[in-house]
This record gives sequence, structure tokens and C-alpha cells, in this order.
Amino acid sequence: MRNRFFIDGDLTSGAVVALRDDERHHARVLRVREGEEVEVFNGRGDSYLAKYESSDLIRYREARTAIHLAMSIIQLDKFELVLQKATELGVRSIIPLIAERTEVKPERYRGKEERWRKIIFEAVKQSGRAVIPTLEAAVQFEEVVGRPGAKIIFDADAEATAIRPPDHPTTAFIGPEGGWSDDELRMARDHRCIFQTLGTRRLRAETAAIAATAILSARSEHI
Repeated sequence: MRNRFFIDGDLTSGAVVALRDDERHHARVLRVREGEEVEVFNGRGDSYLAKYESSDLIRYREARTAIHLAMSIIQLDKFELVLQKATELGVRSIIPLIAERTEVKPERYRGKEERWRKIIFEAVKQSGRAVIPTLEAAVQFEEVVGRPGAKIIFDADAEATAIRPPDHPTTAFIGPEGGWSDDELRMARDHRCIFQTLGTRRLRAETAAIAATAILSARSEHI
């Protein structure tokens, strides 16, 4: 027999409805599982089958601290992999970055925003997130590095700066295949960016993006 829950309001097919506090408590007492089929009714003759989703679980899936990924535009198939994986790992926004050593010509990625947003949206659905990351328009490195807030430059040759787990919005910068230019590194220092490495090995840009996002997300969960 399915568990039944009262909804004080109109019910329509396909709608998402919220349980009242007492009904949510009842669901916890009954140990209703995520995705379990239940019945909802409103006492006015409307009754529907529904799938149960815990709002507590959805909130838990989102990182406590907003992490933004400023990702240099690389070969498009690899860039799209980063969009997917960074979304799964919980970034709040993705900023396609034009660096001095970006090799992909603007005509290659111009008009790709709709496709990229679809990739992000599908990753949100797959991972069970409640927030769709923002996708910004492609922007020059110097514009993003000058923004306020905490900024971490990931660079294989950098002398790493000790950092605490991020407890406020943080932007992670990942360079192109050819790495950051001397001017970009100097600009980052001028803007008081934190420098970090990802170990002793030199990683491909897409690997670095995924690793950096995973590390920062994990650190933010231990604030």
C-alpha cells in the first residue's frame, strides 16, 4: 500500500507540490525513500500518484560555499566535458575565459551558448542538483581577474599559497593548454590572487579543471 499525503491546494498532473511541515514530518517517520511512489490528495476529489523528493536531500546536494569556475576555452569537446563535470561537482557558475594563449578561434565557439546551457542543464538533472549554474558569455582574462572576491589561480609552476577551506564565494581560474602568460601571472599577483598547484604532475587543462573543482568542493564541505 502506498503512503498517502495531504496537499492543501489544487492538484494538477505533472505539477511539483510541497508538503506541509506536519506532512514532511510524517514522511520522515514513515521513512519514505527518495524516488518512492506515493499518493497525494487534496480532500476535494483530486488524487494523483507522485514521486517523493526530500527537500533536505536537495539542499544537501548543493555546496555550502559558491564556487565559480573561470575556465579557459580549450578544444570544444574537452571544454564541454568540463561544463558537464564541473556542474556535477557543484559549481555555481562557469565563466568561459579568453586567455592570451587560447588557441580556439572565436568563430569556433561563437553561438555555442545554447548547446552549452543544454549540457549544463542535463548534468543538473543527472546529478540531482537544485541549482542550475550560470553560464556567462566568453570574457577576457583581465576582466575576470579584476573582479572583487577570492580568486585562486591554478598553475603547475606556481609556488603554492596556503589556503583555508573556502568559506566565501571563490573563483577558480584554469589556464589554456599552453598555460598562463607571464603578463597574466603578473596581473594575477597584482590583484592578490591565491596561487595553487595540483600536485607534481602537469595535467591537461580539462583534468586540472575537474580536479580543482572537486578539491574546492570537498574543502567547502568541511568548514
